[in-house]
Amino acid sequence: MSGAHPGRTGRRRLAALAALALAGAAVWALREVPAQFGRRPDGSDPRLRSSPQYRDGVFHNAPSEVAHDAPGRPDAGTLRRMLFEKESRVPTAPVPLAVPEVPEVSGGASGGVAVTWFGHASALLELDGCRVLVDPVWSDRCSPSRLAGPKRLHPVPVELAELPQVDAVLISHDHYDHLDMATVRRLVELQSAPFAVPLGIGGHLRRWGVPEHRIIELDWDETCTLGELTLTLTAAHHFSGRSLARNTTLWGSWVVAGPERKVFFTGDSGYFEGFARIGEQHGPFDAALMAIGAYDAAWADIHLNPEEAVRAHLELRGGLLLPIHWCTFNLAPHPWAEPVERLLAEAKAQGVPLAVPRPGQRVEVANPPELDGWWEALA
Repeated sequence: MSGAHPGRTGRRRLAALAALALAGAAVWALREVPAQFGRRPDGSDPRLRSSPQYRDGVFHNAPSEVAHDAPGRPDAGTLRRMLFEKESRVPTAPVPLAVPEVPEVSGGASGGVAVTWFGHASALLELDGCRVLVDPVWSDRCSPSRLAGPKRLHPVPVELAELPQVDAVLISHDHYDHLDMATVRRLVELQSAPFAVPLGIGGHLRRWGVPEHRIIELDWDETCTLGELTLTLTAAHHFSGRSLARNTTLWGSWVVAGPERKVFFTGDSGYFEGFARIGEQHGPFDAALMAIGAYDAAWADIHLNPEEAVRAHLELRGGLLLPIHWCTFNLAPHPWAEPVERLLAEAKAQGVPLAVPRPGQRVEVANPPELDGWWEALA
């Protein structure tokens, strides 16, 4: 009597079903990739065409004596390190999280400034009774795909639905680790605040369902006023792009000002003369959120290293330095804890006040926590 063994047949059927399920999951996960790319802005838009930063169909960095206009490209050595030297680039144990404790009254009892860091560049700013959410990214990957790309090294400390109502959501630029489609769509449902963004990013938001009346697009040195808040988009030395097309949207940093208090947010930037100009025009600040990670010699012009972050902070007259853009995603070949270790040494040498919160930890700027080296056991 001929025929396949019943057990073998069953296993084949299970394998086939599993393959179909995986294929279906892949199709489902990839179907939103085109939407993730957003929408390229209309080059005939008069706001784009009138921008001093826009020419030849793309945005450009300001002329600089210390940085180049075009971002660097990884060389073969950098790519090799990114692919094969991974051991030190992730924490050796789970990153300790803090449960955010955001009071009903913004800024705490003192009415001052407070910052809750959620990881990478995402944070909640409290000042003068107002709240501002910056570069919120709650997805597991900073990538157009749910199946590939840099994955979180720690969970988000709090769900989006648990955040208080905010007065504004700020975006620095459209890279995936700073502008996340799923987070934006969820915030449209949960919050009523407007999104303030650099020129061109409004096209992404419109494609993702953000109502027109909740989109504010600004050029460098333009300001919008929302109640007691004054939001100014300031320069940064970086680039943009969610697909092969680069620099069709603008990038920037932010000055967040209330009647009495001010906070600076770098977004992404390499070191350039603009930090001193921002400090002259808008400083001093109560606090500055300074990017310190994902640096490499191959792209030195677009990301600050820790020593440059301290230098820029001093030029900004930044008050308390709060490091961002480290800990959460593996985006460069340097060791995981190296950014904060180098920052700590340079800040001490330069006499810069510093707080290094755990993800989810709320820092009152007038009474920052002592440095406790929580990252050292994970390096």
